[in-house]
Amino acid sequence: MIVEIRKTAVAGTLESSDIMVTIRPNPGKGLQIELESVVLSMFGDEIRKTVEEVVSSFGIEDAVVELQDKGAIDCVIRARVSAAICRAAETKFDWSAFDPENGREEA
Repeated sequence: MIVEIRKTAVAGTLESSDIMVTIRPNPGKGLQIELESVVLSMFGDEIRKTVEEVVSSFGIEDAVVELQDKGAIDCVIRARVSAAICRAAETKFDWSAFDPENGREEA
């Protein structure tokens, strides 16, 4: 799936164990990740890697992704980034990738 970031969008909260993700267009300037986290020194690299994987899975090359992490686990990070991307691209999430009847693994 290739999507275009059309507008700024947000997903998540600033509650404990959550992450607030803001994504906005960054035409022609590549991917920029800005991360604030209560666990930055321990998990900053892993959080960035997760965000890069999710953004890449949508075919996005140019975006600014701002993250305010309060200790979210990997699946929460993936869900929040995916939601922000879909909102910013004004598209729906493709659940077929998680449909076991399509020969793919369940999430």
